[in-house]
Amino acid sequence: MTRVLLTGGSGFIAAHTLDVLLKRGHSVVTTVRTQEKADKIEADNKSAVDSGQLSFAIVPDIAQEGAFDKAVVSDPPFEAVLHTASPFHFNVTDVQKDLLDPAVIGTTGILKSIKTSAPSVKRVVITSSFAAIVNPGKGNWPGHVYSEEDWNPITHEEALESPQAGYRASKTFAEKAAWEFLEKEKPTFTIATVNPPLVFGPIIHALDSLDSLNTSNQRILAAVQGKWKDEIAATGVHMWVDVRDVAEAHVAAAEKEEAANKRFFTLAGHFSNKEIGQIVKKHFPQFRDLPTESTPGGDYPEGGIKNYFSFDNERSVQVLGLKYKTFEESIVDTVKSFQAKGL
Repeated sequence: MTRVLLTGGSGFIAAHTLDVLLKRGHSVVTTVRTQEKADKIEADNKSAVDSGQLSFAIVPDIAQEGAFDKAVVSDPPFEAVLHTASPFHFNVTDVQKDLLDPAVIGTTGILKSIKTSAPSVKRVVITSSFAAIVNPGKGNWPGHVYSEEDWNPITHEEALESPQAGYRASKTFAEKAAWEFLEKEKPTFTIATVNPPLVFGPIIHALDSLDSLNTSNQRILAAVQGKWKDEIAATGVHMWVDVRDVAEAHVAAAEKEEAANKRFFTLAGHFSNKEIGQIVKKHFPQFRDLPTESTPGGDYPEGGIKNYFSFDNERSVQVLGLKYKTFEESIVDTVKSFQAKGL
């Protein structure tokens, strides 16, 4: 059993990561922004709270200086930190202030707090993203194989051009700041990053509203709600992973010695929105206004997947031991979770 600090416990990935940690017998403190969020997590994990396996720390704003100074202190002391928390903003009006600063400060802030106040911590796992790997300027980039070696080359100037560019930059700059911290500060802990693309999978955490559904799953909900009846939305990035595999990756990256100071490109494969529509129609024919085989849009680029970049996820399989779920399983389980939540 390890004593673990999990930040951002009310999030989509964090809820599944918490599930894995508790099932593996780890003792967990999770940070949340409000007591209300803590109460919702407690309601879903009552036995773990009652037994003392799970407790909470309130961190209202991770971008504040010293935000984690108190949260990282524990008795018994923490041995691992899983940092999944990300800055929270409904509307981005200022990319620098709303996206870039909070992402970088949130990441370097917790690393500083750990170095200063939690010398027992041996491993820090950080939720990064494919956004920190992809080179958007290359487009579909046929023949290229993305791996942990790739970095998004976005500049600060480019980051300020739009919220979408700002988001990708925030993930890139935050992860780079973590590796720079490791190099310059030489802390006693090692780090690992988990870099998923679009994340699908069942909702197990409390949703405040449909608006708080993670962006990737919103497209599955769109299919279910009949919004793709006349035209299927463009897919965008044709790469996906199931949230349960991302959660496993976080915990394995904390547990396994050989994961030290490595990035992990965690993804299961290619997909298209057209395939989402087909799977929903096959398994849930009772839904109205579903797309048909002849509904336009949502397919792979012209010429098929061979005209699209590929990937190498071997490190996540070999080092973390991941066995990726199938796309069909992920989509079906996601829709079932929508039904269970009454969406």
